Amino acid sequence: MLTRQTTTRRALLYVIGALALAGGSANANEELNKLSQDANQWVMPTGDYANHRHSTLAQINGTNVKDLRPVWTFSTGVLRGHEGAPLVVGDVMYVHAPFPNTVFALDLNNNGKILWKYQPTQDPNVIPVMCCDTVNRGVAYGDGKIILDQADATVVALDAKTGQVVWSVKNGDPAKGETMTSAPIIIKDKVLVGISGGEFGVQGRLTAYSLKDGKQVWKAATVGPDDQILFDPEKTTVLGKPVGKNSSLATWQGDQWKIGGGATWGWYSYDPKLNLVYYGTGNPSTWNPHQRPGDNKWSMSIIARNPDTGVAKWVYQMTPHDEWDYDGVNEMILADIDVMGKPTKALVHFDRNGFAYTLDRETGALLVAEKYDPAVNWANKVDVKTGLPDRVAAMSTEKEDHNVKGICPAALGSKDEQPASFDPKTGLFFVPTNHVCMDYDPFAVSYTAGQPYVGSTLSMYPGPGGNLGNFIAYDAGKGKIVWTDKEQFSVWSGALTTDGGVAFYGTLEGYLKAVDVKTGKELYSFKTPSGIIGNVMTYNHGGKQFVAVLSGVGGWAGIGMAAGLTKSTDGLGAVGAYEQLSNYTQLGGVMTVFALP
Repeated sequence: MLTRQTTTRRALLYVIGALALAGGSANANEELNKLSQDANQWVMPTGDYANHRHSTLAQINGTNVKDLRPVWTFSTGVLRGHEGAPLVVGDVMYVHAPFPNTVFALDLNNNGKILWKYQPTQDPNVIPVMCCDTVNRGVAYGDGKIILDQADATVVALDAKTGQVVWSVKNGDPAKGETMTSAPIIIKDKVLVGISGGEFGVQGRLTAYSLKDGKQVWKAATVGPDDQILFDPEKTTVLGKPVGKNSSLATWQGDQWKIGGGATWGWYSYDPKLNLVYYGTGNPSTWNPHQRPGDNKWSMSIIARNPDTGVAKWVYQMTPHDEWDYDGVNEMILADIDVMGKPTKALVHFDRNGFAYTLDRETGALLVAEKYDPAVNWANKVDVKTGLPDRVAAMSTEKEDHNVKGICPAALGSKDEQPASFDPKTGLFFVPTNHVCMDYDPFAVSYTAGQPYVGSTLSMYPGPGGNLGNFIAYDAGKGKIVWTDKEQFSVWSGALTTDGGVAFYGTLEGYLKAVDVKTGKELYSFKTPSGIIGNVMTYNHGGKQFVAVLSGVGGWAGIGMAAGLTKSTDGLGAVGAYEQLSNYTQLGGVMTVFALP
């Protein structure tokens, strides 16, 4: 039986669909804007363009969340790490999986019946050139298409109704170490995609393709000359000043920029009013800083670009001349908040380096930069005027064959790609974090295409206090931690907040947890079949609110279990830190859906 709400939603989808057909894919952005404002659905990997990962649904609240129970499950049939979250568009849920990147369309009106399944044929030789597990962070929807970034660097557009391939295009070459793990973003009539491979000496980039037919529109590299990175020397700014000619080239020795890294495998956000897309760039190659003198711009940076042309408006580098693999790819959350008492169109970024940055998203001005884990010790502070970190000399890894001990955070950062949530009601950010430190021993390494280009041996272990993770509430306007919930292992799942006053997250042991947004008090916990590194999402169907999450341990934190690694320094150092995880969970890709009785 159809509810009035379901009938109304279907009518809305029909009208929007008709408009999209009449106007072509140029209306895809308008369609997504409208759909993302319907809390009954979850039509973007990030929930909305601003990366809030917040829902106005409130049927599940702080009083009744204790009664939540699993109502149905779905197995993906894949045993590697399951990052990302499903989409819900109308009455269909789209579920993705790690390599080989299967996509399922499930009928929410028929007990999750499989409407179609897409499973690409990919060369298994792609797996060894995927840095930190064979993860995929989700699919995107727009103009009646599902867009998938495959591990083999193929971008595929599928018909959302049938699963048939509409177009596909190669975005990179795995033989050079180029792979894809991120979720795409659809802006207007374009699909924007990144590239992975910072540990293989790739030249990072963001590329825009036509949503209609897959033709390349523009390509913007992270490092290199102005015509490749799409910087205007006079108009592109850094902290309010023009970057100048070839600002990236001047910070690399010779042609090192050609294998300089700066991969773009994280999350992307978009401000329709400013018409700017925001994203972060990854580590410079190699991990041995001694081999690449200079600031290595524009790795480890936040970049704001015009999505129509790709030209950058502003840029800011968090960690010049990175010495610790502190990728800057974590999500950019666009929120209108009070910053030191002043209403601000802010961009908030919780960086791998352990500092939370609050910037003016229109100008790129740095407003606040504070530690969101007190254990951070590679730098004392960040100078807001210059944007530069005040480094601690004893934590430098510049000297080859010298094992620097006790660096906090470890290379996987105080937070990796696991995205935070912004709750407009409280004005707080809810952040899943790692509390991990490391020893770092760099050594000389030579570049060979398609081979690891790392040049460092790492050992990781719990930070002060012995726990490996925290879930925190953070005030980005003041740069203050409001409350902290300790976790035995890193919190590697994405957070979700709702108007019900609840924050959800998952743990590496496999627990879905709900806590009170004001106090952090645990209100609910349920152990799913495997460790959770997926992102919690919610939707409404048939008048009932559901919460869903992918479980399936893996990712960098769980790479030991996912890939069968046992040596403590394997998995780029992560295996040793999480050696006890196998005592609490096992492999398995399952989506679990929860609701009230």
